[in-house]
Amino acid sequence: MATEAAATTPDLRPIPQPPDFHPAVLIPSQKTDNLRFHHLMIAGSIAGSVEHMAMFPVDTIKTHMQTIRSCPIKPVGITQAFRSIIKTEGPSALYRGIWAMGLGAGPAHAVYFSFYEVSKKYLSGGNPNNSAAHAVSGVLATVASDAVFTPMDMVKQRLQIGKGMYGGVWDCVKRVMREEGFGAFYASYRTTVLMNAPFTAVHFATYEAVKRGLRGVLPEYVGGGEEEEEGLLVYATAGAAGGGLAALVTTPLDVVKTQLQCQGVCGCDRFKSSSISEVFRTIIKKDGYRGLARGWLPRMLFHAPAAAICWSTYETVKSFFHDVNAPA
Repeated sequence: MATEAAATTPDLRPIPQPPDFHPAVLIPSQKTDNLRFHHLMIAGSIAGSVEHMAMFPVDTIKTHMQTIRSCPIKPVGITQAFRSIIKTEGPSALYRGIWAMGLGAGPAHAVYFSFYEVSKKYLSGGNPNNSAAHAVSGVLATVASDAVFTPMDMVKQRLQIGKGMYGGVWDCVKRVMREEGFGAFYASYRTTVLMNAPFTAVHFATYEAVKRGLRGVLPEYVGGGEEEEEGLLVYATAGAAGGGLAALVTTPLDVVKTQLQCQGVCGCDRFKSSSISEVFRTIIKKDGYRGLARGWLPRMLFHAPAAAICWSTYETVKSFFHDVNAPA
């Protein structure tokens, strides 16, 4: 009997922990069991960089559509916004600020995914179908990653709309520090967290739920047994579904974030504080309630494929590390 019990007991190993993590937690063997913390960070960093760099032109269009200025671009659709940018600033404007994105996205996503994986294993209690654990893990991951990403996101958005105003990433950083102080880099942090917490909760919960659902309808992409191997189609489809839905739900707060990050640039309003309610009132006063939905379509068009690219890249890199570190 003892032999049979030992044979059926799951292989339990402690996941490598940061210093303050509870050392007694034992995690059931899963695909990330033989991956160290830095493997998850590298996978997340590569995934985030690929995602944002690939979709950057769409993000530039969204930022232009969301800014409310004295002389704003007034497109009725993405096509007109695209044509307006090309006509007035040239094709290179679609990529202005991409280096700021690169500097912020890599480290932020490294934090994002590593926090998510550790939190998910700790909170799920070994249940891979625990959607609540996935959602809470996503919220914890985004609070940590936003602290890393917000400053460079602010620089990126200012460069996207501020033609000729800044000489580049470091010129923008130095001028903001000198003219507005360090607090300007985090003026939108509270809004970003309030936006990304529900965004990430919806994103991760939808991603895991769709991935489970696809296992039943796409058996050719799934291996048998407990150690299931999803194909890239599963990762991409689940990621796109999660990213698109989360983007749609959180667009109003994204508009508020853009106003706070671009205040004082090229005619954008400057606010007395980082009060979300003040920005909401200003947007509604100037543009009506429709102003809170500015850029919703390019935001969805950004996040759906971006999430598909991100999750596919992340899972692929993670699988690579898993194979490399697998026992012979």
